[in-house]
Amino acid sequence: QVQLVESGGGLVQAGGSLRLSCATSGRTSTIYVMGWFRRAPGKEREFVAAINWSGTSSYYADSVKGRFTISRDNAKNTVFLQMNSLKPEDTAVYYCALGLRLPMTTIADVRSWGQGTQVTVSS
Repeated sequence: QVQLVESGGGLVQAGGSLRLSCATSGRTSTIYVMGWFRRAPGKEREFVAAINWSGTSSYYADSVKGRFTISRDNAKNTVFLQMNSLKPEDTAVYYCALGLRLPMTTIADVRSWGQGTQVTVSS
């Protein structure tokens, strides 16, 4: 069993930046794909970004390409989401996700979830 704990959410003005972190613990010896999903108010949870174990391959939702960057530090068992040029429509609860293979763009691909961290972007 792997546990995921997110941090780094908060309130930011449009155009600003935030960096989310997700620390993993438990059975981290298995090679996992890591990623982020989000759920905006009144909407379903949607894919944001995912990255493979080595960090050499990543996927992004069209809505965040060029603004968000996913990365990982396997020595620290942590995955990051750098979010730049934030927009009010990025406001959502962001969830860290763990899976077995890319692209991990659907909820069905996810094996474990974090508890979520709130990101609010004011206009």
